[in-house]
Amino acid sequence: MRGSKILLESLKKEGVDTIFGYPGGQALPIFDELYNEKAIKVYLVRHEQGAAHAADGYSRSTGKTGVCLATSGPGATNLVTGIATAYMDSIPMVALTGQVPTSLIGNDAFQESDMTGITRPIVKHNYLVKDVKDLAQIIKNAFYIANTGRPGPVLIDLPKDVMLAEADYVYPATPNLRGYKPNTEANKNQIKKAAEMIEKAERPILYVGGGVMLANACDEMVKLAEKINVPVTTTLMAIGAIPSAHVLNVGMLGMHGTRYANYAMQESDLIIAVGARFDDRVTGKVADFAPHADIIHIDIDPTAIGKIIRVDLPIVADSKSALRDLLSAVKKLEHKEWLLQVEEWKKEYPLKYIDSDKEIKPQYVLEKISQLAKEDTIITTEVGQHQMWAAQFLSFTKPRTFLTSGGLGTMGYGFPAAIGAQVANPGKLVIDIAGDGSIQMNIQELATAVKYNIPVKVAILNNGYLGMVRQWQELFFGGRYSSSDIESSVDFVKLAEAYGAKGILIEKKEDVEKALKTAFAHKGPVLMDFRISREENVWPMVPAGAGLGNMITEGLA
Repeated sequence: MRGSKILLESLKKEGVDTIFGYPGGQALPIFDELYNEKAIKVYLVRHEQGAAHAADGYSRSTGKTGVCLATSGPGATNLVTGIATAYMDSIPMVALTGQVPTSLIGNDAFQESDMTGITRPIVKHNYLVKDVKDLAQIIKNAFYIANTGRPGPVLIDLPKDVMLAEADYVYPATPNLRGYKPNTEANKNQIKKAAEMIEKAERPILYVGGGVMLANACDEMVKLAEKINVPVTTTLMAIGAIPSAHVLNVGMLGMHGTRYANYAMQESDLIIAVGARFDDRVTGKVADFAPHADIIHIDIDPTAIGKIIRVDLPIVADSKSALRDLLSAVKKLEHKEWLLQVEEWKKEYPLKYIDSDKEIKPQYVLEKISQLAKEDTIITTEVGQHQMWAAQFLSFTKPRTFLTSGGLGTMGYGFPAAIGAQVANPGKLVIDIAGDGSIQMNIQELATAVKYNIPVKVAILNNGYLGMVRQWQELFFGGRYSSSDIESSVDFVKLAEAYGAKGILIEKKEDVEKALKTAFAHKGPVLMDFRISREENVWPMVPAGAGLGNMITEGLA
């Protein structure tokens, strides 16, 4: 078989039925092979960054490994932001890039770029295929690496001559990776020690990160929380791991977390961290973080343990395996006084906002979305104020229904990610919560949504600012709005219609519900332009460099 045929046959062996891609000269042998391929559908995006984010959204919503494909040079480099986004959030992805023929590599050939060099810091592993005989094994290895251990993206660079060369095709049964053996099972002695620490603690808290979602360990986590009766706080990446309305859920913690989640962390005497990495948006000032707490840290990645915060008991294991073992090892506990204290904080410091009948508040729009959308609705977001409001004011009951760029904070992520999630979940409602800044980063993907009739709904919370930048400028830079006022004459309704989608402008509060109902009932893609209050801020907020308990709460009167 030709290399291009070996590639597709190998992808099918790995269960791939969807590729998001964009063609070009060095990738032509692959796209030519895809021309008659029935088992794999190619979604032609309008920018390669859209392909990477769509593969990411496909993966986050299903747990499968997403696949994107681009040509060499600028096509490949356009994938970089999407690959880095997946890397920071540990999302399994295989990125396929065309490359100039092997004889031209290193000669500054037309549309040549060193993709193995460029992506080395932002992938779990990468390959440059130099011999067609190695291709099948490389595909096997790449998918195994991407979706085992701590997941992440793998890039495979495919020179044109390798794709045109021929070799006998036998797909290997197993990966061939001598040095890669991720540990999934928890040490039994460490589990025993963890159970003892939990049973002695008076104010324990479960701190849950995206690793629990990635390991499909949400059921085990909730069962453990219920057995030992402890509050559960989630990172941005773990929203949906426990139902929003669950009595033990104290919501998201950190810079824009709930006051009661942050207070609970600061006052706890034991933190049970599972699949979380203590990033700066969670800890605030490290020296002041959880001063009374011992810390149990469960993570599949040994390099994440002790990296930022001192850990008293490390457990290197898959979250699902470790939680299952811990569930068996601990006794049923009560913690009545501690839960009463947490409940008091919940009542005293609820998430709230000052509503208005004269203008549309973004929080109101999000509350209406939660009221009108079904439980299995998938929400994606762009990045900025609207992302934090979505994390605060939307309600979730199921895992893998909130998809957002956490670690890299990528504007332009949400819309192509919604397309990927909708392709993977054709029967579900998929909504992208966007800002008027972020949506314009990848708005060209409206053409993709229309071409394939992918019925994603986009809710733009339009305040005419780069909202989070403006908020920081207001609070910390004397109100000097340098390059953050983007109010313009963009008519999003006309823009949507120009692409062939439906557009709706909403300027009054009383029209919000009607617009949402109209959009949700529409069979194709819809762009909703909600003209919200311009200088609404996200509260509470822990300023950069401050301790987790030192929250600004202005505007929460």
